[in-house]
Amino acid sequence: MGVLDNKVAIVTGAGSGMGREEALLFAREGATVVATDINEAAVHNVVKEIEAEGGKGIAFAHNVASEEEWKRVVDAAVANSGKVDVLVNNAGISLATGLLETTIEQWNKVMNINLTSVFLGMKYVIPHMQANKGGSIVNISSIAGLTGSSGAGAYTASKGAVRMLTKAAAVDFGKDHIRVNSVHPGFIETPMSAEFVNNEQMLQWFLSQTALPRVGQASEVAQAVLFLASDAASYLTGIELPVDGGVTAK
Repeated sequence: MGVLDNKVAIVTGAGSGMGREEALLFAREGATVVATDINEAAVHNVVKEIEAEGGKGIAFAHNVASEEEWKRVVDAAVANSGKVDVLVNNAGISLATGLLETTIEQWNKVMNINLTSVFLGMKYVIPHMQANKGGSIVNISSIAGLTGSSGAGAYTASKGAVRMLTKAAAVDFGKDHIRVNSVHPGFIETPMSAEFVNNEQMLQWFLSQTALPRVGQASEVAQAVLFLASDAASYLTGIELPVDGGVTAK
């Protein structure tokens, strides 16, 4: 028996990295997973993995910055499964560019994918959760949403805004038994971070910042997301949960 039995969960950015691990873990725990990603081939492969393990999944190509695509995905999820119990706003991009070097086009792209997508996901999922008398939303931020991050002004701003948007939604929709929390990964080994993790100098810098002497794994972030999505976290809302090996403590 899984902790998400009979739940329907939308996971964005599910084609790789943390999103892939979240989708696979949720399916193993009994959820029907609506897996979305801008990379259609990748997300279809993830659903094939879910089905090969005996789980239930549906794949959608999804530009999370598009309002129309959010409407389509949520409507399809409800038409297929009748409800949405869990939303994981995982999709995001990084930008290691200094504030003065960031173009307005880069700024808008980061904000649209990292922040506006979270707003849109909640805007179109929450009414269905209200009708279902509850739900859990987990928004993936970053340790950059908790502390200043040098040389990444747009990224840091977007992740800090996700943290505060999460708290605002938690306050507004607690009365509807909808919980909204944020997860803040630290240095996690994913395809997005590969160029840094595989650089020995950068890796040693990462390790100098952590309390635990290693980088994290995407599967470890997925376990934290699963906890917040599940009924085990039934009295938690509006929190930020760092999964960072002790970076913010240090």
